[in-house]
Amino acid sequence: MMPVELAEVRRSQMITTYGPGAIIDLRAGGHGGTAISVIVSGLDEWDQSAGYTGKGLSHPQTISEPRLQKILGVQGFRLPPVVLKDEDGNYINGERIPGIRFPAWLHCPQCHTLKRAGKWQEFPGDPARYCSECSYGRDKPVHVIPVRFISCCEKGHIDEFPWYWWANHKGNCKNTERFILKSSGAGLAGLILTCPDCKASRSMDKCFNRDAFEGKLPCSGSRPWLGDRQSGCDATLRALLRGASNVYFSALASSLDIPPWADRIQQQLGVLDWNRLAAASHDQKRMDIIRANDLAERIGISPESLLQSVNNRLAMLQMQSDETLRFDEYQAFLSGMHDDPVEFEVRDEEVPAELRQFFRRLVRVSRLREVRAIRSFTRLKPPADWRATGSLNFAPLSIQRKDWLPAIEVRGEGIFLELNPETLKTWEHERGKQPFWSERLKSVNDSYNSEFVQRHGPGVPIPRTISLRFILLHSFAHALMRQMALSSGYSTASLRERLYCDVTPREMAGVLIYTASPDADGTLGGLSRQARPARMLELVVNGIQAMAWCSSDPLCIDGFMSRTEPLNPAACHSCLLAPETSCEEYNRLLDRALLVGTPQGRSAGFFSSLLNVT
Repeated sequence: MMPVELAEVRRSQMITTYGPGAIIDLRAGGHGGTAISVIVSGLDEWDQSAGYTGKGLSHPQTISEPRLQKILGVQGFRLPPVVLKDEDGNYINGERIPGIRFPAWLHCPQCHTLKRAGKWQEFPGDPARYCSECSYGRDKPVHVIPVRFISCCEKGHIDEFPWYWWANHKGNCKNTERFILKSSGAGLAGLILTCPDCKASRSMDKCFNRDAFEGKLPCSGSRPWLGDRQSGCDATLRALLRGASNVYFSALASSLDIPPWADRIQQQLGVLDWNRLAAASHDQKRMDIIRANDLAERIGISPESLLQSVNNRLAMLQMQSDETLRFDEYQAFLSGMHDDPVEFEVRDEEVPAELRQFFRRLVRVSRLREVRAIRSFTRLKPPADWRATGSLNFAPLSIQRKDWLPAIEVRGEGIFLELNPETLKTWEHERGKQPFWSERLKSVNDSYNSEFVQRHGPGVPIPRTISLRFILLHSFAHALMRQMALSSGYSTASLRERLYCDVTPREMAGVLIYTASPDADGTLGGLSRQARPARMLELVVNGIQAMAWCSSDPLCIDGFMSRTEPLNPAACHSCLLAPETSCEEYNRLLDRALLVGTPQGRSAGFFSSLLNVT
């Protein structure tokens, strides 16, 4: 069948909600249209679509961020393609993201018949299917719709719901092509699957149970977004609704453009010229590349100066690792103004006197650039930590590993706050000696470790230990975002956090609250202006005082909510939880008590003294 253009999605959605392996529900087709469900193809198909103007990193829609490239082991990033149009609205290029119909089983809402897409009627060139029997004598065809049920496993495999197996046929019935799925009552118990040949029937009740297929039906290893199957999958098969939120979780990695990577030299080199210089084995080869391509003249410096700048950057990349990625950004915020602030502009603000015991540094971030890349995805459970090296639960984006990954770049503004290290260490020492807090922290770490092993297997090293410092920073970031949303003009969903937390040798205790947009002009400055001292004092005091009481108290502060989410000792939707797009940790590792103490010990919180400020 010829490919058909179905719909448009935002570029940013192609690395989050609708990345490779994700299901998209669309509405398309002629004759009134109907629901079309597709799964986004893997990266192998990105360059196969007719009209592409270049394969791999030779494509013009590419971006670069050398630090993130080093961490992810790629040479560059590809932007999800944008279809270009001329002044008359005609397409200039034919670039598209391919998708495959999934699930292939379609259901007629009139006669309740369930069959594969190829068994239904179609109009030439129309992706929609219709039921010929129910459409007879009607002005418009009765379109069939994608069935709601699918199956998948924790290793990322996804397949059709096993209709033949679930029907529990009588005798030797071999019907695998046609069923009746009809509702005769409320809920799943009233939804009945029937085989029209042997008349066997079974309700869909309990099909979503964790043990519905365990030990009875193995996972098929199907990877329709890659067009293949993996044999020998030992993961438990689970049934899900097609549109369930846990069908797809993108595993993202991101970094900020900081000096020297954010300056004019790096911008004008571009992806291809930088990669050529980085791949050269010695200085003479690099100088030959510089002279042959007139790179120094283009940038406006001498060839010798450009060579020295390239060598300095390559030396910095040699030391780049997961551990240094955030630390380098942290140091960039603390170093103040830079000589060439093309993509990174910061200004120190005076910390209000009332807040100096809590904060050592207040930085207005007038401009920043962030690159967000998708490296893989998971199903059923969020990735928890994308640095879980060796985990088999991260599904691949392509059959063969490529030297690029899909990514987007966003520009924006924000506020950076560094905690006062002396006050922080004293507070950490005092809380660490108290059994109440040490046991509270131990419970969080035990739950984190148990969940990590459950998600990724016992052989995968646990990448970190959760500290009181981290939970404090994370909780403060959420409290500040909630307060900023009331005064900055941005909704909570448009704000994001970036946490900087570590101990020796890379001592860090800071948080960046920022907003960013894919638009090349970035944002309008409403958030960074909140960094003015008088405004910041009001924001912090009001934000902390709002945490003293939650409408779910005393259940929230006493930890009853943590029985369903043990990684949040005291946090709920009424106080600390934020939109999923705002939080780096999937709304986990939050504890309001670390900010303002508990009703039995109000002075234990890091910011407890602000509760009395008027």
